[in-house]
Amino acid sequence: MNDLPHTALRGVLHLLWAGSLAVPLVSVLRDPSPMRWLGVAGLLLLAVAYAVALHGGRLRWLVAATLVSIPLVAPAGPDEMSTWAWIGGCAAGFAPLLLTGVWRWMAAIGAVVLAGLVGFFVTRGQVTYQMIAVCVGATIVATAGLPTWFAGLLAQARAGREAQAELAVSEERLRFARDVHDLLGHRLTVIALKAELAGRLADSDPARSAAEAFEAQRLASGALEEVRDAVHGYRAVDLPSQLEAVGNVLREAGIRCTVSGADVSSGAQLALVVREACTNVLRHSHATWCMIDVADADGEVRMTVTNDGAEKPFAAGNGIRGMTERLASVGGTVSADLSDGVFTLQVVVPA
Repeated sequence: MNDLPHTALRGVLHLLWAGSLAVPLVSVLRDPSPMRWLGVAGLLLLAVAYAVALHGGRLRWLVAATLVSIPLVAPAGPDEMSTWAWIGGCAAGFAPLLLTGVWRWMAAIGAVVLAGLVGFFVTRGQVTYQMIAVCVGATIVATAGLPTWFAGLLAQARAGREAQAELAVSEERLRFARDVHDLLGHRLTVIALKAELAGRLADSDPARSAAEAFEAQRLASGALEEVRDAVHGYRAVDLPSQLEAVGNVLREAGIRCTVSGADVSSGAQLALVVREACTNVLRHSHATWCMIDVADADGEVRMTVTNDGAEKPFAAGNGIRGMTERLASVGGTVSADLSDGVFTLQVVVPA
């Protein structure tokens, strides 16, 4: 069975099923003969089979209950109400929602054809039965099928946005790994050769062996210093570069991003904050636009990040708490506000 992306869609399906069975139930109850109790039993069987099929995935039960309902429900009720045609319409409308592939449409067409056969044997009104089945089925598909399809597209879009964000992080990690590999590869190779040479000269030429060992130690110390510089440069990204990177990531995720006022002082304190703000937009909202404004005035640097599509209810997470603790050491403050689905993050640090 297809995944129904939202609980509200399940509620719509329940209402449509109940509404489609309302006419057959009224028709069956209007039958004065004992056949009406068989009709009621057939409708009850259909209701139970539907619930089992929707929540447990046992579609065979629903198919079996639909076929069993023909001799129970079809003969009951006035001929002019075309009792079983409404059940055939239910089957035709729910088949595209509960099945996958080409089977969904084959089952829908089969249900309409079956409704015509039942109408022919019950009232000789196969055309009326088929028209009712087509109308009921089309109404169900239009009412529940299109929202289900759109909800599926939204779920895929959100999954794609998360995948793009994860890909951007992975690419940055790979870039840093390549930098470290290029940095250490040559140095470690030379150190290994120097150490091997020192070992071979230990007995024949102790003085040269000591010199080679000292050179290996010097190369190792230099490599360690270069790695520390690389890690420091990786962590301490300047604000303009970070703003450009964040803007590119958001645009790749399908979010319109506008950045203004990037040329300010105190950029080192704000660089990591920009990165965390970008993570919040990607993970905790369905944003379609984001505005980042950085301004330097009255001895303060004020950065404001605003985006739509914020989820409710709002609660400060670990990211905002981490920003607050990090900036408190330099006298900075962090504030957040959510209003009408628009989230605003404001960071203030001394210039």
